[in-house]
Amino acid sequence: MTTLIVEGGNYLGIFLLVLAIMFLPPLILLIIGLAIRAKNRKTSKILMILAAVYLLISLGICGSMMI
Repeated sequence: MTTLIVEGGNYLGIFLLVLAIMFLPPLILLIIGLAIRAKNRKTSKILMILAAVYLLISLGICGSMMI
């Protein structure tokens, strides 16, 4: 009978994935918002607000899971 031993080990990949989920979407929304700021100010403002809200929520939820 073989026993599968699951050992904790290198969690760097999972940690980087969580950081990417936390920071990449708001960064992309911010870049898009800044890029279209000259053409459409209202849409740009909405995208920047969404980026800020996403960042606050992701730092709260994902940050608490990482503790």
